[in-house]
Amino acid sequence: MQEVTVNEVPEGVQLIDVREADEYAEVRAKGAISIPMSEIVGRVDEIDQDRDIYLICKAGGRSQKVGEYLEQRGIDVINVLGGTDGWIAAGLPTEK
Repeated sequence: MQEVTVNEVPEGVQLIDVREADEYAEVRAKGAISIPMSEIVGRVDEIDQDRDIYLICKAGGRSQKVGEYLEQRGIDVINVLGGTDGWIAAGLPTEK
C-alpha cells in the first residue's frame, strides 16, 4: 500500500474518510467523502476504482486497516499518514 503525508495529497482527489459519522461531522479534510470503517464492507461499490483512492482517518491507523482490506480484494489505495489530525495541524483546508 502506498502511503503519503497530508501535504502530498493532490487537490481534488477521491479522498475517503473512514472515521465514524460523528467524527466526520465534527471536522474533515475539504472534499473528503464519508465511508466509515464500520460500513466499508457494504459500501465498497461506492468507491470509484477508476480514480486514485486516498484513505484518511484520525491519525492513519484505521485508514491503513481499511486499505489492507481493500487491497486484499484487488483495490489499490493510498493511505494518508497523519490523518485528519495531521491535516489540521498542517493548516490544510477543512469543512464542518
